[in-house]
Amino acid sequence: MKRGINSELVKALAAVFLGLVAGALLMVVIGKNPITGYISLFRGGLMNAERIGNTLATATPLILTGLSVAFAFKTGLFNIGASGQMLIGGLCATAIGLSFSWPRPLLLLAIVVGATVSGAVWGIIPGLLKARFNVNEVVSTIMMNWIAYWSVYYIVPSNFKGEYLETESARLPEVASLKAPWLTRLFAGSYINLGLFLAIIAVVIIAFLLDKTTLGYELKAVGFNRHASEYAGISVNRNVILSMMIAGALAGLAGATFYTGYASNMQIGVLPSQGYDGIAVALLGSNSPWGVFIAAIFFGLLHSGKGFMNAITKIPPDISDTIIAIIIYFTATSLLIERFWNRFKKKKGGNA
Repeated sequence: MKRGINSELVKALAAVFLGLVAGALLMVVIGKNPITGYISLFRGGLMNAERIGNTLATATPLILTGLSVAFAFKTGLFNIGASGQMLIGGLCATAIGLSFSWPRPLLLLAIVVGATVSGAVWGIIPGLLKARFNVNEVVSTIMMNWIAYWSVYYIVPSNFKGEYLETESARLPEVASLKAPWLTRLFAGSYINLGLFLAIIAVVIIAFLLDKTTLGYELKAVGFNRHASEYAGISVNRNVILSMMIAGALAGLAGATFYTGYASNMQIGVLPSQGYDGIAVALLGSNSPWGVFIAAIFFGLLHSGKGFMNAITKIPPDISDTIIAIIIYFTATSLLIERFWNRFKKKKGGNA
């Protein structure tokens, strides 16, 4: 087990290192100093309390969408639908926040539960299609993304239109926001909100579920070998549906943290990129809950710091996105990195 963890850590660190090297080469090509570029990039995400808060706020939905994708991966499924599940969760959270005038603790609880349940329902549909009719979950979750997109496109202007623009919902009242004055003050006015604590709780729960429960063992067994699991008496179809439901619930919760925490309303015509970024987070985090948490913080840092890097050094912010893409590429080809590492250890052992 320890050897496996070390191997995954080496692959992740190697992917990050190679991505940063490639980013440095791109900076050199466009005539910029990579050392200055990276200093400004990381300063942009970490140089003061406000920047750190914004980094954590940016990472919060990535933690949850990364968990969503990683959980499905662990059980042998590829959830491409985190964007749609996040969008539906955000829609439900926004609808509750704009429709009810309850006391703040009750309203926030309703927002969080509503977003989580709606995301779970959105995830159950491709799970059922996979379990009952063997419909490829990649295809069905992509289609569900666009159903969610057009649903929001119709529902928001029809029922929750903003005061000035039809392309966005009305602003949420302060009582319905996950922003907390004490957190905002602590991080000097940043976008950080209570969603970060929800994300950490989700990481702990998913880690416990996968590693310490019978259900987690069954889910991983189905992902490892569906036919052997069925032969052993495990209900494969039930676990497939349950896996997609939990993955959808996590992405739905991400929608609540983003649309009622980071933002204060919903805009139509936008499919949240965090759903697809969650795939990158899951890959870099080796589908481990705590690995996902660290990878999301790192990606949040890159996203948060790229504007400052551009302002100080005039390096295009697209460089940061390119670095992320290269890291994903090297993570996806981590088998080659692992083989190189094993060959290096064997050679080192032979020399000894």
